[in-house]
Amino acid sequence: MRVGLFLGPLDTFRSITDQLSAVEEAERDGFDSFWVPQQFGIDVLTLIAIAGQRTSRIELGCAVVPTFPRHPVVLAQQALTAQVATGGRFTLGVGVSHKSTIEDWLGLSYQKPARHMMEYLSVLRPLLNEEGVDFVGEEFKVSGALQIPDSIPCPVVVAALGPRMLAVAGELGDGTVTWMTGPKTLENHIVPRLNEAAAAAGRPMPRVCVGIPIAVTDNPARARERAARLFQGYGSLPSYRRMLDREGVESPGDIAVVGDEAAVEDQLRRLAVSGATDLLATIFPVDEAATSVPRTRSFLKDLVGRI
Repeated sequence: MRVGLFLGPLDTFRSITDQLSAVEEAERDGFDSFWVPQQFGIDVLTLIAIAGQRTSRIELGCAVVPTFPRHPVVLAQQALTAQVATGGRFTLGVGVSHKSTIEDWLGLSYQKPARHMMEYLSVLRPLLNEEGVDFVGEEFKVSGALQIPDSIPCPVVVAALGPRMLAVAGELGDGTVTWMTGPKTLENHIVPRLNEAAAAAGRPMPRVCVGIPIAVTDNPARARERAARLFQGYGSLPSYRRMLDREGVESPGDIAVVGDEAAVEDQLRRLAVSGATDLLATIFPVDEAATSVPRTRSFLKDLVGRI
């Protein structure tokens, strides 16, 4: 399992300078990847394009760009530009976001999200693979090609939790990226459905990129209480709520990977056995002093290449 850092919801409102410094530090520390979500602050694709000019090795990913606000042709232009800027180290994550965000905040329709994603990828993927597209669907009608100098095909992972979205991700994507999803749900739901869809479509074994809160600490009970407070909003979003229910847990704090070094390594190895190919670690502070943060980062740094 590859070990990466995920600039989670606690850090996305940091300045551009701070976020770029975090990427550079992650590369110096030997992490396999660095991932950034697209939320209500900095444009993630612009950030990644800049970060690509300041790094040379580390994979840079977004997890994820909401599809409804961006036409697939526009996103393909942005993604291929970022891919050129990173020298082929960029992985594009896409997702439909949540009904509350798309309808209440943006004023767009959230009807038939799985069909929307299927049509979206049917336009996006050919463009990212440097092919022309000629597609007619219910939502998109697109014919044409892009001309981006030195462009490099760009892989796509899809935020997929439900059965229909997992089928779309397996058929048309290069894998999935999850959040608030535990090992039992990965093993019994996410991974088998994703692999089955990929195999049926004749596609390679997909990536399973698992974003999860993590803290190395001698007080796991306090850490779970802290995670429950910091990430409580996710427990009320329907898609994540269903994943927590599948796992048989009450709150996001129960999903968090916490404990001392040995306990955390055991939990991460269980994720790998469950089918996770990539760890997207969101390091969170156990207390106001945040003494657990450097300890957690040091542990993860030492874990690279041996899990």
